Amino acid sequence: MLAHGCRQVSELAYGEHVVEGLRNHEFFGPLIRDKLVYYPTVTREPFRNRGRVTDLIASNQLFDDIEQSGLDIETDRIMLCGSPAMLEELQAMFSARGFVEGNHSEPGHFVIEKAFVER
Repeated sequence: MLAHGCRQVSELAYGEHVVEGLRNHEFFGPLIRDKLVYYPTVTREPFRNRGRVTDLIASNQLFDDIEQSGLDIETDRIMLCGSPAMLEELQAMFSARGFVEGNHSEPGHFVIEKAFVER
């Protein structure tokens, strides 16, 4: 558990480092500084944002925390990456809201990164 917690903290710190680098980047910074929102969350350890991302979206807690309205099918595009179970749940959630999954030949409202392969 401790090793997992330490790894999680270092991954979150790395994410913050990457976001800060992008915001301060000579070329990208001015384009994304006011648009890029980083919302790290964990499910087990105490943290400022805690909970399953699916629950945070369904309850609108994520959007309340970042002071944004919920997802808008007209303007938002989503890339999903994670465990197969989470991807399946998010795919169902977004499809139920009218979002269409895209692929290589047809753009859609969301795409799924196929990094995890079940065997």
